[in-house]
Amino acid sequence: MDDKITKIKNIDIFKEGRLEENLVGHPFYLDYDKANVLVSDSKKNRVNGIPRGCFLLAFYEGLLGDPSEALLLRVVKNIKLPLDDEIIISRIEYYKDNVETTGKNSKLDDLTRFEFSFSGLECNILGSFYKDNNGKVVFGADVENFYSSNNYRVYKPVGDVLKYIVNCNLAESSNEENFEKIGNVRYSSSKKFQNSEDTSEVYISPKDFLGKRTALFGMTRTGKSNTVKKIVQLTQEINKYVKTCADEPKNGIYNADGIPNNPIGQIIFDINGEYANENLQDGTSISDIYTNDVIRYCVVPRDGFKVMKVNFYNEIEEGFELIKSHLREKENYITNFKTIDLSAPDEDAPWPEKVRYNRKIAAYKCCLYLAGLKPTKNNVKFKGHEDINEAIDWEKNTKQGVSLADAVQWFSLVWKNYEDILYIKEYPKSHDGREWADDDLKALLVFMTRCLAPKRGPSIAGYTKLREMSKLHTNLSDEPYDQEIINNLRKGKIVIADLSQGDPEIQKLFSERICEKIFADSMSNFTENEPNNIIQFYFEEAHNLFPKKEDSDLSQIYNRIAKEGAKLDLGLIYATQEVSSISSNILKNTQNWFIAHLNNTDETKELKKYYDFADFADSLVRFSPESDKGFVRMKTYSNSFVIPVQIDEFKDEGD
Repeated sequence: MDDKITKIKNIDIFKEGRLEENLVGHPFYLDYDKANVLVSDSKKNRVNGIPRGCFLLAFYEGLLGDPSEALLLRVVKNIKLPLDDEIIISRIEYYKDNVETTGKNSKLDDLTRFEFSFSGLECNILGSFYKDNNGKVVFGADVENFYSSNNYRVYKPVGDVLKYIVNCNLAESSNEENFEKIGNVRYSSSKKFQNSEDTSEVYISPKDFLGKRTALFGMTRTGKSNTVKKIVQLTQEINKYVKTCADEPKNGIYNADGIPNNPIGQIIFDINGEYANENLQDGTSISDIYTNDVIRYCVVPRDGFKVMKVNFYNEIEEGFELIKSHLREKENYITNFKTIDLSAPDEDAPWPEKVRYNRKIAAYKCCLYLAGLKPTKNNVKFKGHEDINEAIDWEKNTKQGVSLADAVQWFSLVWKNYEDILYIKEYPKSHDGREWADDDLKALLVFMTRCLAPKRGPSIAGYTKLREMSKLHTNLSDEPYDQEIINNLRKGKIVIADLSQGDPEIQKLFSERICEKIFADSMSNFTENEPNNIIQFYFEEAHNLFPKKEDSDLSQIYNRIAKEGAKLDLGLIYATQEVSSISSNILKNTQNWFIAHLNNTDETKELKKYYDFADFADSLVRFSPESDKGFVRMKTYSNSFVIPVQIDEFKDEGD
């Protein structure tokens, strides 16, 4: 066990927390939720100031009750004292008379100067420390009873006492080895007084994040990515204690010692490429530190990365989404091509609808073939018509299957003679005015032949626009990349999906596909009573991927992970600039919060709905770019209240 952790557990808060030099004042009002405290300038100076957000301890020292109980307070703001109006009047009169009121040459009498030195603090009560029947100190997140305010004395916790308060969940835990340092207590952006005090370490349990939902909010360059890296690092440290391997999975998440039975997999959706590659701003990357445990994937071929390639012939819809994101031109024929619906009809759909779908898919595959994308099987089946075949002098049976080259020839002949084939000309009369080739098939024929209309020669780029897609295509029937990712996650690897070179549509496509596959695999294990290992999802710039606040579609994959992920041992860690940009369904299921600088009150208004973040609403909109990076307000699953923390810098622990 860490010596520092042992020391924290052995702190006697009821003795060390009541040292006279740390006395700051007395409450003059007290109820179950609030305490108003009278303090003086001299005592503020003696304890190195009382910043907003500061923890205080109020000990009962009257004749009734058990003295082994302390109320935990947090300073929220200054409050007006009953005599403040009279004091203000007196001060104004002195100022008008140009009387010096401060310093050694003050002309104020001692009594007046004494009266002027007092002020009031409004504090929220976060809970109470008390000793149970076994003499163990326990924290309760409310107040069971309180006495008259004059019976309490208020102290500022510093040093070991402050460490005990912010790590009280550690002090109550029987598995101290599960805790790791995340940072130090920090109350304010200004640190004139704090720099003269000993630092108070803050520890967290990485288990708080396993299978849970974690949010990191803050403007760009406020330290969100550094915090994510720290969480990845702390989680990977747990894997060192996992004695089993994925080849021999065990049922149950944790063993008797609180260690996961199976390795923890972590997958990072890296929108900006800062986890897969060395970050020039901090000189670190996850892949550099955990070289043997990291497997990197990317959208386009790069050294050291596996490419997330798609078999465009087998995975029709996924491949078409990539094509649509690639085609940026505004020409009409390209717009028509991008609006084609390639989704398969339902099983109970009418037979003619299935016939049209098969014909459309065959034409689409012909476009891929012409663009140079090698097929897995050089064969397509679709229904033509004997009258059409006769009109174009075609003898092969397309219904039984033809090569893609033959299919290209068949569709090209049909389109060239489209206006002259009697069967096609007469078709609308017996089909409620509907043409033999609907708009989707026409768009495909134009794209395939590069002819905008029948009897015209090639005049457009057509299928040649798809040649660049070959770098994203694989004709192999090997294990798909998403299944390979799942297998690596089951082995406890860190998978980084570098999406930095893809546009938003490609990022969304790959992210959703991978998440859906992992979710389906975990659900399958769950329903079949097979063991799942913990898998942690990390999303940087989550607003680019997650559903918006007003999106109530609970079937959306990120909402499903947020709401159902706990039972499947799926953790969700997401980072973004704005609280308001995230679906409320995800926010309501979030247990861990790291809040850095927010630049407007709309965001703090949204944040006030959760836990005790209302205490920090005003301070969160203040930010010093040079000194406040990594300064967050943290609420974790096992902590009962928010703690202001300066997060440690991510680095190789061997450095």
